[in-house]
Amino acid sequence: MKVIICGAGQVGASIARHLAQEDNDVTVIDTSPELAQRMDESHDVRGMVGYASHPDVLARAGGRDADMLIAVTHSDEVNMVACQVAHSVFDIPVRVARIRKHAYLRPEWSKLFADAHMPISVIISPEIEIARSIARRLRSPGAFEMVPLADGKVHLVGVHCTNSSPLLNTPLRRLTEMFPDVRAAVLAVFRDGNGFVPDGDDALRLGDDVHLVCRTADIVRVVGLFGNAETPARRLVIAGGGNVGFNLAQIVERQMRGISMKIIEANAEQAETISQHLRSSTVVLNGDALDHEILEEAQVGRAETVVAVTNDDETNVFTSLLAKRAGCGRAITLLNKTAYAPIIAGLGMNVVVNPAAVTVSSILRHVRRGRVAAVQTIGDGFGEVVEAEALETSRAVSGPIGSIGLPDGMMIGALVRGDEVIIPTGQTLIQPRDRVIVMATADLVRKVERLFAVGLEFF
Repeated sequence: MKVIICGAGQVGASIARHLAQEDNDVTVIDTSPELAQRMDESHDVRGMVGYASHPDVLARAGGRDADMLIAVTHSDEVNMVACQVAHSVFDIPVRVARIRKHAYLRPEWSKLFADAHMPISVIISPEIEIARSIARRLRSPGAFEMVPLADGKVHLVGVHCTNSSPLLNTPLRRLTEMFPDVRAAVLAVFRDGNGFVPDGDDALRLGDDVHLVCRTADIVRVVGLFGNAETPARRLVIAGGGNVGFNLAQIVERQMRGISMKIIEANAEQAETISQHLRSSTVVLNGDALDHEILEEAQVGRAETVVAVTNDDETNVFTSLLAKRAGCGRAITLLNKTAYAPIIAGLGMNVVVNPAAVTVSSILRHVRRGRVAAVQTIGDGFGEVVEAEALETSRAVSGPIGSIGLPDGMMIGALVRGDEVIIPTGQTLIQPRDRVIVMATADLVRKVERLFAVGLEFF
């Protein structure tokens, strides 16, 4: 597949890395010579300097025979025009654009993005995606990852392995034996900075970060089995009233009853704006989230959760630290710079949200070909969890899972058949129209494509 990526920032670079690993033909355009050169040198892609919305630049990038254009520059307008040029001049079939400004996303303006006007195939709004991601974590406070799959019938859950977990040092094949009424399967384990896809003989250790798929009805119990039983927040402080914080506050007001919420926003005009659009019970404070008096006024020490989502990584980190020191039980921290992640892990942060990872997962869902409903990246380029629908002609439905030749590093974690959730064994038969949840390491994505080319049509 030939892909043009407009923008070599964090999201563009991450998407380019994912697609290049799968032997796609990738060209990245950016106005910065430094970023374009970095793409050339650090990834197996072609870096180009230029304005992504200019027809001559897209022509030099291979627009005439491209299969997809992904516009993720920092300008909504450039992204929209790039998609328009890709459609009108080069007839590129799939056009993905990142749109941040809410003025473009209001329902009454939806006709703007029809093919006859501004032909964008898929719109990605990072701030909304991030707010939804954080809201899911608020509902299950013991988990650091919470992604619904198969129309919400199962969830991808990330949990820390604590010393109170009864699963420690026990082979994973005994999970079903010990808890026969729990529908769950461990997909990936991260230990000492390294990830692996476990088999039944592997055992969990203290400090492991575990990604698993489980039946939605079992989430609370599964999280508790890892020693992470916590009650949902009733008092919430949001540091940062920008797009992420404002969207999160609206989600909380609409979907989570009984939560007392305070928002700290440094910009007086923005603080006034969001206060006019939120309920009177939500308190908006104008001030610096690092100011001791502001934190006291927000009663951060009495809050169960603080969510630090300002536009500055350092402010988010230190706000979280100050809140935890004041007595706040849990900190959710937005962090753009992935280089900080190893340091943050030892500072007591409960959940670190990477905006690029959230956005990349949203885009990959539309990059993958075939009957793919969802894609979620795991770790920093470690692998992907894919939800796909099995087809009648698939090799996967021709025999038991143990006979279809799954390579090491790839596993089928769950099947959803109607309302039934099945945690499969080697003897399980996949049936047509089953929703299949698959874990695959990054180096195996292309092998997965070949293995399921006829049936699951992942890609």
